[in-house]
Amino acid sequence: MNQPADKILEKALDGQRISPEEALILYRDGDFLKIQMAARELRNRKLPPEIATYTMFRVVNYTNFCNVECSFCSFMDEIGSGKGYVLTTDQIREKMRESLSIGCNQMFLQGGVYPDLKFDYYTDVMSVVKELGDVHIRGFSPVELISMEKTFGMPLREVLRKLKAAGLDTVPGAGAEILTERMRNILSPKKSSVEEWVRALRTCHEEGLPGSANVVFGSDETQDEVIEHLRVVRDLQDETGGFLAFIPWTFQKQTKKFYVRNVAAPEYLKVLGICRIFLDNIDHIETSLMVLGTGVGSIALHSGADDISSVILEENVLRSYGLKSEEKAVEFIKDSGFTPQYRDLLYVPRARSLAAV
Repeated sequence: MNQPADKILEKALDGQRISPEEALILYRDGDFLKIQMAARELRNRKLPPEIATYTMFRVVNYTNFCNVECSFCSFMDEIGSGKGYVLTTDQIREKMRESLSIGCNQMFLQGGVYPDLKFDYYTDVMSVVKELGDVHIRGFSPVELISMEKTFGMPLREVLRKLKAAGLDTVPGAGAEILTERMRNILSPKKSSVEEWVRALRTCHEEGLPGSANVVFGSDETQDEVIEHLRVVRDLQDETGGFLAFIPWTFQKQTKKFYVRNVAAPEYLKVLGICRIFLDNIDHIETSLMVLGTGVGSIALHSGADDISSVILEENVLRSYGLKSEEKAVEFIKDSGFTPQYRDLLYVPRARSLAAV
């Protein structure tokens, strides 16, 4: 019996907030099965125990030209290389027209940081997509937004207001990876600092653009740094309430120069459980089937997660182990012992005939 870790779990189950120091004790010394059980209990108190949710969205990577050069990314092409691409508004409209034909009316718009694009490109893309009908657009990571601020000489708040007027509905907390300066210098020295990431998301939330946040681990980060990342997210959520969900996932090996360690299932499930316990101000914890696969994902739904973060149509950046259709998502959730419930990117339940049990 690990008394300090067990007492921390008891504290959490009593409805008390645990500290970063206590979360670190859970990571270092806690029994992952006990963490799973506590996380599951807290999830079941907050949300209907019998339901697991899913969604469906189309990822549109509008360009792979990028000047950030993250060490872990194999998707980008150097600006001026002549090898990359920029999708036209017509190409993006056609992608979403195809998606709408199979019942997918949500788009995740994200690309490399490419200063040669005009601001009108972003607003025109969203306006054209919105003309197709009821389409929810989630777009632009903090690093993309900060680049727009610098490139176009507009305050971030003005950038966001113009994007929102053109059709932007929500934003991802992407580009976070590990929110410590040491790890950001290892992963992507040219990317926004922790302070800039927080400023970007704070401003988004203040402007009525909620969204998600994530953590990506499984490289050179320490356990302390994973917990520090969660602290940064929790503190910002206390301030703004703008995070609808949180997703922990692990790095994939994409480039020779980037170190990826093997994260065994017990560690992933322990971290997911700690996310549920520590992030007491975020309702939804997703497990990424795209990155972790269905085996671990099924267990994750019994370990604090309430959503499978799928179906994702067209993934170009990561190797996807996820589900390719809504039918597969419904079947997976049922096989995992839950009632499937479709939800949109605002986490509002929506009626879908496939989700009917």
